[in-house]
Amino acid sequence: MDMEQARYNMVEQQIRTWDVLDQDVLDLLLKVRREDFVPEAHQALAFVDMEIPLGHGQSMWTPKLEARVIQELALRPTDRVLEIGTGSGYLAALLASQALEVVSVDIVPEFTAAAARTLRAHGFENVTLHSGDGARDWPDEAGFDVIVLTGSTPLLSEAFRRRLHVGGRLFAITGEAPAMQAQLMTCAAPGAARSVTLFETCVAPLLNAPHPSAFVF
Repeated sequence: MDMEQARYNMVEQQIRTWDVLDQDVLDLLLKVRREDFVPEAHQALAFVDMEIPLGHGQSMWTPKLEARVIQELALRPTDRVLEIGTGSGYLAALLASQALEVVSVDIVPEFTAAAARTLRAHGFENVTLHSGDGARDWPDEAGFDVIVLTGSTPLLSEAFRRRLHVGGRLFAITGEAPAMQAQLMTCAAPGAARSVTLFETCVAPLLNAPHPSAFVF
């Protein structure tokens, strides 16, 4: 398999055609080796338009979703990023390539350990990994410029909005299958955020994600 040709085809045939036109993002996807973050048993699928199983009921996002989210976040070199759901560590690598610092949390210790090895092996020194449950919040008094939830959540915890700096952006996929919406929220002022719906999609929920209170008659 010609990895470089497959990577180029992924960018041109999947990603560019899904309204990802930022050349910096496209160049980033050609640079960061996705196949190095894919489980060995599935490496032949590294550039296919599909979710790749990671175990524990979790999967890597499709390449086009990863790319679209990176573009929508408009990362800056000074950004401090929180990622909830490390998974393979690939999205953390993309985020770390454009931001100052990434804090990534996963509830599955095996994911954290494997991602730490892969990120370290590829020279990503600005990623701090934690094992823990971040579905509702991740205590960090310094706050963040960008927050990304890589699993869906039926109800988005207000705690994440409170951790955004002014001008900060939060990406979350909200709702329940089969109707989920990808949303980008921007903190306009302390306690005030505006939200736009980017597209519809469907991904596995975060473990222990909050749900709306059941209506009781």
